[in-house]
Amino acid sequence: MSMLQARGLTKTFGSLVAVKDVSLSVAPGELRAIIGPNGAGKTTFFNLITGFFPPTAGQILVEDHDITRLSAHQRVKLGMGRTFQITEIFPELTVRENIRIAAEVAAGFGLHMWLGRSNAARVRERVEETLALTGLSAKAGRLVGELAHGDQRAAEIAMALALKPRLLLLDEPTAGMGEQETYQIAGLIRRLHRDSRYTIVLIEHDMRVVFNLADRITVLDQGHPLADGTPEEIAADPAVQAAYLGHAA
Repeated sequence: MSMLQARGLTKTFGSLVAVKDVSLSVAPGELRAIIGPNGAGKTTFFNLITGFFPPTAGQILVEDHDITRLSAHQRVKLGMGRTFQITEIFPELTVRENIRIAAEVAAGFGLHMWLGRSNAARVRERVEETLALTGLSAKAGRLVGELAHGDQRAAEIAMALALKPRLLLLDEPTAGMGEQETYQIAGLIRRLHRDSRYTIVLIEHDMRVVFNLADRITVLDQGHPLADGTPEEIAADPAVQAAYLGHAA
């Protein structure tokens, strides 16, 4: 059984074909990278998977359940977590408060002002577990808006993890980062994948990150699937080199 399947996904905006006939299958515990030049349709593909756009054609399945017509909110309830290309956090709140909001939503308490002692204890436990998992415990009381960009990214990933996802989608997690911050976030993703066994799909421009982390890589070019394979197969693919990797060098 696959954790995630996309079958012939297509998305058009008027005459513009943003994604055309993209299929992939992600196994439980796999880390899949989606790469391609700017404008290749990567974020549109993520928006289809996570329910922000309805597909023009095609089908999306999570653990063999058809979720094609479900809303983004319903997909979160089924175990899908996502970060965005532009960091989505509450900068005026602390790291702990950001994570607590997500943990309360995951526990079904999003609209409740008073949780009660036992429910509040469950939320606190989840928050502390997530802080430890993402290496943010020492910064839990800091305002997120005051943190370095890499720590803000880690806080956003922590919010996604607090939702208890089985499938984690990361949209350019190292975008705009320097060398040390990139190393920090890549290390976090590696721990989530190898130690905690999260199934992860990520969009990433930094090829060092991609080839060091990914089990398999899917390459998009102008909305079309160009190649799919192991890092070694993708690095040796002449079509990928011509369309993408050769320009990056």
